[in-house]
Amino acid sequence: RLVVVASPSLLRGPVDAMVPAVVRGGDAQIETWRVVTPAGTSDLTAKPILRLSSLLMIRDAVRAGVGAARLPISLVMHDIAAGRLVHWADVDGPQITLWALYPSRRLLSARVSAFLAFLKAAFPEGTPDELADYIAQR
Repeated sequence: RLVVVASPSLLRGPVDAMVPAVVRGGDAQIETWRVVTPAGTSDLTAKPILRLSSLLMIRDAVRAGVGAARLPISLVMHDIAAGRLVHWADVDGPQITLWALYPSRRLLSARVSAFLAFLKAAFPEGTPDELADYIAQR
């Protein structure tokens, strides 16, 4: 799932205030993020101030206090727990699912077979916690 996070130094303003945002790709227009908080569903107006191509770079920019961002919980879970990032809200939308598709088991190459075995061993349950732990070890 995606969450909106920010550095503890970035204070969240009033509901109708624009939030400085670090975003991935795209154009320089203001974005509206539909978010879910304990108070309910609302819109967060994000003004992109930095565009980056990598989710890891976005996370690092948010840690540095550049702005807020929408990032996978598996990427920021340890930062939230350590207090390096603050969880503002969950993004309202479908869950993110990762699939490994291949044409047939019968003609599966050794490389693809080894990759699938690695995925099964590294992420037996397929939970965000497993991915977060894997990322933290790297």
